[in-house]
Amino acid sequence: MGRKERRDTRTQGVEVSDNLVVESPELDYRGADLRGKDLRKAKLRNARLSEANLSGADLGGADLRDADLSGANLYKADLIRANLTKADLSNANLVKTNLENADLSGCHIYGISAWNLKVNEETKQSGLIITQDDEPTVTVDDLEVAQFIYLLLNRQKLRNIIDTITSKAVLILGRFTPERKAVLDAMANELRKNNLLPIIFDFERATSKDFTETIKTLAGLSLFVIADITNPKSAPLELQATIPDYQIPFVPIIEEGGQPFSMFRDLPKYPWVLKLLTYSSLAVLMGGFKKAIIDEAFEMHKELNIQKAEKRKTRKVEDYFEEK
Repeated sequence: MGRKERRDTRTQGVEVSDNLVVESPELDYRGADLRGKDLRKAKLRNARLSEANLSGADLGGADLRDADLSGANLYKADLIRANLTKADLSNANLVKTNLENADLSGCHIYGISAWNLKVNEETKQSGLIITQDDEPTVTVDDLEVAQFIYLLLNRQKLRNIIDTITSKAVLILGRFTPERKAVLDAMANELRKNNLLPIIFDFERATSKDFTETIKTLAGLSLFVIADITNPKSAPLELQATIPDYQIPFVPIIEEGGQPFSMFRDLPKYPWVLKLLTYSSLAVLMGGFKKAIIDEAFEMHKELNIQKAEKRKTRKVEDYFEEK
């Protein structure tokens, strides 16, 4: 891989040689000028590259796991087969960036500029975090869709275009404790296998934003909603706020042994709320996921569409006149 470089580069605009190999987490390349550099297979895990200029750089096969690339310029950079798992790409420039066969799982992508990306079926984009640290965590599975979702969450005027994605988006509600997060992630994976777009909302993190308004926006984007009400925290309030207003399928699930929250008994009166689905284990839930959740939600969706299309019956006051 060429010679190794171990000098401190904390000065803005520092010159960095080609064939850089970063093997020490102490090295700091914030603001470094790395334009057009050959960094193929570079060991950049945990590297600090915020605000670095990497335009046109060759980072093919580079290890960028957990790297800080916030604000970095990756215009026309080559990241083929690069591993960016959990990297911070917040506010980065990804215009015309090549991400074929790259792994972006779990990346923070708030504020990115992602235009004309080069991706393929092997590009991994699961669990992309589109929100800031002081906001509820919202994840999606597509860099370009991510920008769209975030705009819809924050700009009410764009709500009139939500119909363009409601045929695929599925909102998953639940808790982000380690045990419950495993269930949410497993459901998201099953949805992806069935060509659906999971959107996961995290109730655990504190925020100044209105939870109810955020949930309503996300529900309005969704084909249907899955709510894991096992040991719920904020889910009861959010379901009570959304179910009456949105005629879309809501699929409540609960692990056997758990008890629904007290006010849950009031929700099944809405016909678009499916019967509470219980499961004994994660393996059992996954085994019946398609038939018990996806197929049932689609069936309810069809029924609701038929009802919405029916012509409303009218009355005439003349029909109430007494016959003489």
